[in-house]
Amino acid sequence: MTEFTFHCTDVRADPYAAGPTLVFRLRITASPGTRVHALALRCQLRIEPARRGYAGPEAEGLKDLFGERSRWGSSMHPVQFAQVSHMVPGFTGETETELPVPCTYDMDVAATRYAHALSEGEVPLLMLFSGTAFTGTGGFHVEPVPWDREAVFRMPVKVWQEMLDQHFPGCGWIRLPRETMDALLAFRSRRALPSWESTVEALLDASAERTAR
Repeated sequence: MTEFTFHCTDVRADPYAAGPTLVFRLRITASPGTRVHALALRCQLRIEPARRGYAGPEAEGLKDLFGERSRWGSSMHPVQFAQVSHMVPGFTGETETELPVPCTYDMDVAATRYAHALSEGEVPLLMLFSGTAFTGTGGFHVEPVPWDREAVFRMPVKVWQEMLDQHFPGCGWIRLPRETMDALLAFRSRRALPSWESTVEALLDASAERTAR
């Protein structure tokens, strides 16, 4: 059985992707002298929030996910970030490859809400690997990549922010049900409002007026 080890050495935002995408740099090492013809890799990425500290404003932003700070000992569980597949070309001994990971700015997704709440520092990630390796000299052997292969990585928050700024500069994104969207369209039309920003501001102003009464 071929032994594989994985290390994540870097991450960057892909400026040319159609949507928000992070590119992780992986170093893969196989048993000495083993010829790997190809590696069909699967990678699950998880956020491990308990592996870092949080300033006051960050803790406030994480309430929706984990509750009050006093409960974090029991409520702060790992958060699913992504699951991707990647084909690694042939190599012997060691190679490096880039793993693209599409992301979203949907605030209904827990990983997005977590990263959005952070102002600085790093996102603690655990990368879990599995897949199929095609190995051998003078022929092919099909071997599984053991399920216990993993790597830890601390992704700078600024890389996440840079990725979002490339696609949504100075903006956020909210997914709404079709019925709610139709109601907003009707409201905007009735008020002859020029933009979605002014539409939301009008609703917030109306809500503030009702609260003040």
